[in-house]
Amino acid sequence: MATGIAFFVALLLWSTFRLGYALSLNYYEQTCPDAEFIISKAVKEAFMNDKTVPAAILRMHFHDCFIRGCDASVLLDTDGGGKVEKSGFPNLSLHAFYVIDNAKKAVEAACPGVVSCADVLALAARDAVVLAGGPTWDVPKGRQDGRTSVASETLQLPAPTFNLSQLQQSFAQRGLNLGDLVALSGGHTLGVSHCSSFQNRLYNFDATHDTDPSMNPAFAASLKKVCPAHNNAQNGGVNMDPSPTSFDNTYYKLIVQRKCLLSSDQALLTAPSTKSLVYKFATSKEAFYEAFIKSMIKMSSLTGGQEVRKNCRKVN
Repeated sequence: MATGIAFFVALLLWSTFRLGYALSLNYYEQTCPDAEFIISKAVKEAFMNDKTVPAAILRMHFHDCFIRGCDASVLLDTDGGGKVEKSGFPNLSLHAFYVIDNAKKAVEAACPGVVSCADVLALAARDAVVLAGGPTWDVPKGRQDGRTSVASETLQLPAPTFNLSQLQQSFAQRGLNLGDLVALSGGHTLGVSHCSSFQNRLYNFDATHDTDPSMNPAFAASLKKVCPAHNNAQNGGVNMDPSPTSFDNTYYKLIVQRKCLLSSDQALLTAPSTKSLVYKFATSKEAFYEAFIKSMIKMSSLTGGQEVRKNCRKVN
């Protein structure tokens, strides 16, 4: 498996079709050789105090890359002007920004003005997966940080209510295929989902069904106890799977059992190609890990940005 992934990385880095500029596995070898160690240390320290950090960092990285490429635009605070990505509705539940702040501060102390916030976030996402018990991989580096962050652009993020056609279109716009969609969706094995993200499946689903018929009836009944019909707030939440701090393939097993939370997750069973991958990953954690690594490298290589920020929360 390692040899195949190494070849994939080399092939991806050789190609410049989807890259704004070239990334490199040894980008900081001369300028900041301890960068990865420093970032890993900061992520691990945060993880020791809060086991939800991996889910938060992985989601943050995904939400960053899907808007303007992986340019750390999701990390910017408002400068008094318009609302930034953090203020966009899909990002209101993002948290653990302090982890990236701490990692950036530490790496700046060692190598001022060298390591981009976008690279810090990409490396932290890899470290987060490892800390949660998932696989590791070599992260291509050399991203730059963006200077633009617009709240309204977060509406481009794939919604939890999307069907497969909508998901496919969203991923295709970023050069990602259906295989990437299924593999990256496996990140939902971590964290929680707010009631508002799946309430559409529990009440007034359509003209003939109050509850989504594709959801296991007993599972739906248990969710209704946690998320009553009159509570459409962001507050309530349910674990994405029974082991929300462990990176494993349980998520795919739940889809097969019709016990997943989101419409966008259950939608993966609605086409033969994606359905076969769901069943493959449900039965083989190794197959899921290999696919996840390839798709993460592919997604995180969508670049943008113009500078290396000194502070991840504001432009230079």
